[in-house]
Parts: sequence; C-alpha cells; structure tokens
Amino acid sequence: MLTPETPQELAEALASTARKTYSIQLRGNGSKRAMAGPIEPSDEEISTAGLARVLEYEPNDLTISVEAGTPWSEFTRLLEGNRQMVPLDPPFASAATVGGVIAANSSGPRRRLYGTARDLVIGMQFATLEGKLVNSGGMVVKNVAGLDMAKLMIGSLGTLAAIAVVNFKLSPMPETERSFLLPFDSATAAVVARNKILAGVLQPAAIDIWNPQAASTIGNRAWILAVRAGGNAAAVDRYERELAPLGDGVVLENDRQEKLWRHIEEFTPHFLDHHLNGAVVRASCTLKEVEAVMASFEGPALARSASGVCYGYFERSEAAADWLDAAAKRGWRAVMEFAPEEYRKYLDLWPGPSGSSPAEVEIMRRVKALFDPSNLLNRGRLYRRI
Repeated sequence: MLTPETPQELAEALASTARKTYSIQLRGNGSKRAMAGPIEPSDEEISTAGLARVLEYEPNDLTISVEAGTPWSEFTRLLEGNRQMVPLDPPFASAATVGGVIAANSSGPRRRLYGTARDLVIGMQFATLEGKLVNSGGMVVKNVAGLDMAKLMIGSLGTLAAIAVVNFKLSPMPETERSFLLPFDSATAAVVARNKILAGVLQPAAIDIWNPQAASTIGNRAWILAVRAGGNAAAVDRYERELAPLGDGVVLENDRQEKLWRHIEEFTPHFLDHHLNGAVVRASCTLKEVEAVMASFEGPALARSASGVCYGYFERSEAAADWLDAAAKRGWRAVMEFAPEEYRKYLDLWPGPSGSSPAEVEIMRRVKALFDPSNLLNRGRLYRRI
C-alpha cells in the first residue's frame, strides 16, 4: 500500500500507477468499507491517511484548510477549542478522515439547518490520474470560482480523483443548546408535530423522527421527535415554551444532550457491529412521504424529517434488498448504503423505479470517463454502477 505524505506525492503515486494501467483502490482510513459498492480487486492500494496537516486556519475569518487524511475527530477537537464547528455529524466519526467524510458525502441530523458538505466546502485540491493537482474554489466563503469541480468530488467515493486538501467555511457554536424528546403514539402524530415546528418562526438545527424500534435503544417504545435547538438563552427558552404544547417531552442539556446526539451519530456503526449480516438503506423522499417511508420499515428507522432522508436498519441484507425492490416499485429513490461485502457483490444496491437505472447514472459514467477513461479508480465503489 502506498501512503503519500504530501499532495504532490499523492499526485505522483496516482500517475505512476496509472501509467502501468494498474487498477487502484483509493481510500482514507477505511472506516466505511461496508458502504456503497464493493471495490473490485485492485493492483495497487493508495491511502490518503498520511496527509494529515492543518494548512491554514483563520478563526476570525471562519475558514480552515486541512489535508484529506486528517482524522475527523482531531479536526473537530481543534475547532472546538475556538468554539467553532463543521456541523456534518458523520457516522464513523471516531475513525473517519476528513477526505473520507467528504468523498462519502456523509452528514447527520444538523443538515436540516447547516446543509451538507456541498454547502460547507468552499475549496478543494485534488490529484488526478495524470499526476496533476487541481485547485477548485479557495479560502473565501463567497468565492465560487471553480467550485463545481470540487462538488464533483463530494460523494464520488474516490471514483474520479483523490481529494488532497479541503477548505471549509466554519460556523460558531451556539451560545446555548437544548434538545427535546417528544413521544407520540404514531408516525402520523410525530409528522403533525414536525409540520407545526416547520411552520413556526424558530427553526431548530435538527428535527429527527425515530420509530419505536430505534427509540427502544434509549429505553423508549414510542415514536420520538428529537429536536436540537441553539442560540442565545432567550431564544432557547422560547423553543422550550413553544414546543411544550406539542407533547409531554424530556428536555436535555449539557452532557445528556451530547450523549443523545452522539448516540444518533454512531447509530449506524453500532448497529452494524452487532448485526454482522445487517444492512442499512437510505431513502430520499419529499417531506410528505416521510411518514409512509418510515411506516414501511419493520426494524429500527431514523429520519432527518425536515430534510426528507430516512434510514432503515435490517438484520438481514436479503430483507433490505426486498425492501429496496418494493421501494423502487413505489417510485422512492433509495440505495443500500451499508451491507457486508459478500452481499454487495450480487444484490441490487441502487434499483430505480420499476427496476430501471436512474437517469443520472449515464451522466455519472460520462464524468467518470473524463477523469478516469481506463476505469482504474475504485471500480464498483459507486453502488457497482461505476
């Protein structure tokens, strides 16, 4: 395995390997090996874990530039020292690298207020198979020159090029935060409460819905609406007053609150650790469809209910595949996000409506051909379509 320690070394490693027409497995720390498609056997493995420097940090400008191999946990601790954050809340955060989080487009509950990586990355440097280092964007929040090139890398799972450096815009941590757990006897009641919150003046950072199976992991058996609110003390007190009529819930602060959202952040890795044949599906839907999608899951399920992203957890990968097939027939857009490699080799990980491929796949293949015409990088990684 090659572990370059500078962006230039990374570019040279890619170019020298590509000249031999060797297939390449590109990764960070390998924390999400069970995600998306299985990489076909490769001739060479290149890791960006050796690129772990902070290149530029301007706390007053709310910007930072870090190399892709920087551990996500170290990155967030550095920012916390100045009460700043990149609020992506990715799963596998304890082992992930910055580049891995961005390449997988990982996000969590606070995407509702802060967005995903595409909203927080303001610049990037990536290495191509030609041995070039391409700079896109910059260190200025309003600078959009070349930003679309960086957006191509976000969520590409290492199939186009190797992310070397990522520039982020930062957010200050709220002065005060408080979280609320509101129990309901049905998905319908939880969605009605969500709608009332969305129609209000105050807009929380996160509005998650958990079904009873997911809620049981914190000792509850109801449908739970989990709300995370921040701001000054007066604003947070107002959240508490306005949420009180929605239900007799629990208010969490400080360590209890952090423990709750850490539990949600690690829900996927914890489930997969305890279910070796388990799988996780991700469905993207409209806000109106959240109730139906959540009701379709027999096992644990979580929803970013104000963003229309639902996650279903299956103890058997075959059951997840059956659910995906039924979801495709209903016109839902869904993928099998995590599953053991032996199942990902033959299950349909990304079925389209009526079993057809999504129209976007052809565009993705054309982009792939521009960056990697010989199909050397992470073959099969993008849900076995690319």
